[in-house]
Amino acid sequence: MTAARDVAAGDGRTLRVYDSGEGDALTVVWHHGSPQTGAPLEPLLEAAARRGIRLVSYGRPSYGGSTPAPGRDVAAAAHDVARIADALGIERFATMGASGGGPHALACAALLGERVTAVACFASLAPYTGEDEWFAGMVAPGALRAARDGRAARARFAEDDEFDEQSFTAADWAALAATWRSLGQDAMRAGEAGPDGLVDDDVAFVAPWGFDVAEITAPVLFVHGGEDRVVPPAHAESLVRRCPRGELWLRPRDGHVSVLDACPVTMDWLLAAS
Repeated sequence: MTAARDVAAGDGRTLRVYDSGEGDALTVVWHHGSPQTGAPLEPLLEAAARRGIRLVSYGRPSYGGSTPAPGRDVAAAAHDVARIADALGIERFATMGASGGGPHALACAALLGERVTAVACFASLAPYTGEDEWFAGMVAPGALRAARDGRAARARFAEDDEFDEQSFTAADWAALAATWRSLGQDAMRAGEAGPDGLVDDDVAFVAPWGFDVAEITAPVLFVHGGEDRVVPPAHAESLVRRCPRGELWLRPRDGHVSVLDACPVTMDWLLAAS
């Protein structure tokens, strides 16, 4: 059974943390998408348990009971994860993130040195280039475009923003109706709690991240759907070119959610790479 606890992050903040507490093969810290609560998803827990992996997840600031931290950058996740690992008595670990969690998983690999053994990212954004081509292929880039003008502009956009169902492919909707039903349910819970976490994520994505992915020395795996309409595969192609030990698994028929079906084999990769 996964235990939940609050971990002090400094400056009076706390982070809501979930720890499976089981598995001696490897510890994996999961970075959730945007928006999610940070609570562990059933398919991840099941795949981890079968492999002897201890799975730790947490809510980024303003998500799932974690204290807000307006103005945070992507790099701030490394500080928070170090606090979590210290509190749980974990010295070394792998990181794994999906969608909005991908950049934060990379931050840990870039900034925590040898503590991070390997990292895997599903459908991750690449650092913002300042060019319009960064948005190419996104069905609904409005939120990220608004975020370029700062937090207030992104918050105004959130007031009447509605999810564009065309952002997901048929494979994505099928995944949400079956294996990844818990992801959809968790995203709804996160959305009902308010937009602050998502707003802060988006502002951080289109600002300087606070680190260079080219400085990551750990092995990095990018897993991306060839039909992703939320984060186009060009982002993964850009990332893998910049990471010295980067590897790309392009799944041609997957979209933004269905690509997560590769989680079990990706955990196998993390075990081998760590």
